[in-house]
Amino acid sequence: MNPIFHQHQLPRRTFLRGLGITMALPMFEAMLPAASVAAGSFSATASGAPRRMAFVYIPNGVNVEDWTPAKIGAGYDLPAILQPLKNVQSDVSVLTGLAQTRARANGDGPGDHARANATFLTGCQAFKTSGANIRAGVSVDQIAAARIGRLTRFPSLELSCDKARSVGGCDSGYSCAYQYNVAWKTENTPMPPTADPRQVFERLFGANDKQAVESRARRNRYNKSILDFVMEDARSLKGNLGATDQHKLDEYLSAVREMEIQIEQAEKFAATQPKPDIVKPAGVPDDYGQHLRLMYDLLALAFQTDSTRIATFMTAHDGSNRPYPFIGVTEGHHDLSHHQNNLDKKKKIARINTFHTTQFAYFIAKLKSIKEGGGSLLDNCMVVYGSGIGDGNRHSHHDLPLLMAGRGGGTIKPGRHVEFPTLTPMCNLFVSMLDRMGAPVQRFGDSTGRVENV
Repeated sequence: MNPIFHQHQLPRRTFLRGLGITMALPMFEAMLPAASVAAGSFSATASGAPRRMAFVYIPNGVNVEDWTPAKIGAGYDLPAILQPLKNVQSDVSVLTGLAQTRARANGDGPGDHARANATFLTGCQAFKTSGANIRAGVSVDQIAAARIGRLTRFPSLELSCDKARSVGGCDSGYSCAYQYNVAWKTENTPMPPTADPRQVFERLFGANDKQAVESRARRNRYNKSILDFVMEDARSLKGNLGATDQHKLDEYLSAVREMEIQIEQAEKFAATQPKPDIVKPAGVPDDYGQHLRLMYDLLALAFQTDSTRIATFMTAHDGSNRPYPFIGVTEGHHDLSHHQNNLDKKKKIARINTFHTTQFAYFIAKLKSIKEGGGSLLDNCMVVYGSGIGDGNRHSHHDLPLLMAGRGGGTIKPGRHVEFPTLTPMCNLFVSMLDRMGAPVQRFGDSTGRVENV
């Protein structure tokens, strides 16, 4: 463990260490400047609490009629698909009018699903190829990671509930690399996401790959928790913390253990469950809802411990034809999205959309429940949720269904329906977000300026 610091002041980069384990910690009062604690000032500016940025992708657009609020500004009524956000409505804004027009064909013919993913965070037209000569653009998350990623253990975190695919053709002559990635480090290099919760957990809490493998083998051999390897360090640290920080440490360790148990149970269930003679959704565990929540929990832990400040999460790739039998939808999602105004199909699409907003509401509520200084972790986050397709039936790429949660360290006013002029580039929003992350750029993708009303 790090040495004991004078007057119990801890640096932000304090870890718990054990055999092959490095556990980051949440922000304690002991990590804040003494003057801020004494004055009770915990704003991002006063305390230095970091801002975080995440992007959550949902596939195939939405049933627009059940998504868009009728009223502009605050105090709007939540439409059917957004009803799960009721308890966090004051922390989430609905953004309408933004577009990614580079996801349109623009002379390249079919392939809207691949382009939707490739363009969502880059604002660039994907070069149509199913070979190795892929080209899109650097994504907004990687622009931020290149500037501030050095401040955390991981410059960025890429998550998905689909297994990564980077080769072969997937959509009308477009490489799978476009359809299964939203994060791009360079215009030719996607950042493949991780779909296995166990791998994410080990990455967050392993010292390095070799030590993590050896540590996990030891834990499995002796049936021990990851916490057993760091408890001596934790007890030593606890003695140097005030009562509030001690309570926060206990809560954090309990959350890590609960996550560990959930992953272990999911793995056991997946290993013993009879394998039906059907194509199952990719990923671990088999239960898609559980898979989503595990990934959301891991993302919350990564932000809470400042392991990273930048993340992307693909709940599913665009064009996904996953069925949702657990909510009464046995048809494939993509097939239903081409509803041709069939009322029954549109109702089923809305049911799928509502399922996804329910999971997102869970994530936002979790961020809000984690205390950071005088507020919550959510207060220091900017979380964009949405799709690169508006109406799945028409493959439209304007008036995208987008939500933005969090207060960005006090720089964002949530709880509103914000309507932008038609065809406002979504990249204008990204330029404004990069300003808040301390990674300013003059232009990004097809941006034409900044958005002011967020």
